Amino acid sequence: MERNAFHKLLAFGIERGASDLHFEVGYAPHYRVNGELLGATKVPPLAAQDTEAIARMILEDKDLTVDVTRRFAEFDVGHMLAQRGRFRASIFRQRGAVGIVIRIVPIQVPALEQLQLPPAVAKIAEQRHGLILITGAPGHGKTTTLAAMLRKINETRHAHIVTIEDPIELVHEPRNCMIIQREVGSDTESFASAMAAAMRHDPDILMVGEIRDREIARACLAAAEAGRLVLSTLGTPDALATVQRYLSWFPADERDAIRDRLGCCLEATISLRLVASTDGRRRIPAVEILRMSPAMRACVRAGRLGEIPELIDKGRDGYAMQRFDQHLALLVNEGLITPEVAIAASSNSEDLERMLRAE
Repeated sequence: MERNAFHKLLAFGIERGASDLHFEVGYAPHYRVNGELLGATKVPPLAAQDTEAIARMILEDKDLTVDVTRRFAEFDVGHMLAQRGRFRASIFRQRGAVGIVIRIVPIQVPALEQLQLPPAVAKIAEQRHGLILITGAPGHGKTTTLAAMLRKINETRHAHIVTIEDPIELVHEPRNCMIIQREVGSDTESFASAMAAAMRHDPDILMVGEIRDREIARACLAAAEAGRLVLSTLGTPDALATVQRYLSWFPADERDAIRDRLGCCLEATISLRLVASTDGRRRIPAVEILRMSPAMRACVRAGRLGEIPELIDKGRDGYAMQRFDQHLALLVNEGLITPEVAIAASSNSEDLERMLRAE
């Protein structure tokens, strides 16, 4: 495949509003649009030389000389289409051939108001210290939400922001803040080494693209304890699973101490599920929000994690907390999504059905 043809496929994905593009041998290029995977009807199935050519073009643009035909290969790299968009490319091998999945990233960092998120998210972005976790399944808006929160900080504070990403997706223009964006593999060897160095860079805010292991989880806690605001993401479905996952990285003999530290440092979790709008033309975020009220801190520190959903319910008025099903019911009542879509996305379909009948 030639570069011009590849760029046309990328441009078409941007025009269609796709979130991802799939290039795999034996299939035409596929686009994920509003959650559905759709094949390009006018493009023939790709051959092995096509996907290898695409992978080489992406890697050459990053000045990476990598043999994509070797037996084992996985690469995550950023890619740019001048004046059109940014992309995150995941290159891999499957059944002896090269495959590529490309995430389309907005060229401009969106404002929180554009994302149809609850007002509580903007309030959470005003925190000056502690740990904030954005969670959800891949492709459900974690990176975009995180970037929009950084944009709000950039517009409303005079501070120093350091980001550590793999790869860099959304590029932040300096406004009121000084911003350093470091890419793992290009600017730094690893998340862990970048985190250690970042604490010597006089940061006010640290953004870590994803917490992937115990070492990063420990470093994020330490930075939050030192008075920094730390924002990161996890691939967990809701608030309870997020706290459980964080603790699970640590051995049993450390867990009591880590739970106590997390209870002190955690400020909020924001969990996302994108659901189809009533008209089917877009996806709307359903959001679960946990805020660390005194009761929630005591719950986490004592290890009574099963109480988290109930405490979210109790904190709805005073702390603007909400469970997924509460927000889904609100979206149905506002006519933004159908009851069927809400029930399919709910955490507890029976509870949601009762809420909808009660409205």
